[in-house]
Amino acid sequence: MSGLYHLGVGVLKPLTHLLYRPTILGAHNVPPTGGVILASNHLSFIDSFAIPLAAPRHVRFIAKQEYFTGTGIGGSLQRGFFEGIGAIPVDRHSSRAAQESLDLALEVLHGGGAFGIYPEGTRSPDGRLYKGKTGIARMALEAGCPVIPVAMIGTDKAQQIEAAEAAAVRARLRLAQEAAKAT
Repeated sequence: MSGLYHLGVGVLKPLTHLLYRPTILGAHNVPPTGGVILASNHLSFIDSFAIPLAAPRHVRFIAKQEYFTGTGIGGSLQRGFFEGIGAIPVDRHSSRAAQESLDLALEVLHGGGAFGIYPEGTRSPDGRLYKGKTGIARMALEAGCPVIPVAMIGTDKAQQIEAAEAAAVRARLRLAQEAAKAT
């Protein structure tokens, strides 16, 4: 676990629980070791923070490449943050580059790490669940690891799409029992 990730979780987890009082159900369903995929619906930018703060172990995510290519001080800080938490950059405009990012995620899984992904590929604009992509199934089969379904509930109200700041809304996060284990 990187120092930035460890520091962030250590500071933000108690602060988040104090301010937002989230309901977290099923964190015990995440295996403490070994490769695991946490597959979640995606309602808000803060989902990628909520899952690592709720999960009992370091979870790495794919993040759009634009977070790694900014310029100036702000771009450097943003890039440093996403690199520090172990985010894997993905070029969403190139299927070949996207596959390379999924290959890096497979390395995380083969190394015994936890990887979070949104099957829909992007945030839901209206809170509904849309058709997922097949990358998760292929990754689970290739890595031989379990998939833990995650339900984000209410994070779209805590931080709406394109909003700069989060509102104090109580969100729920449910980590379900293992959906499948590839053999």
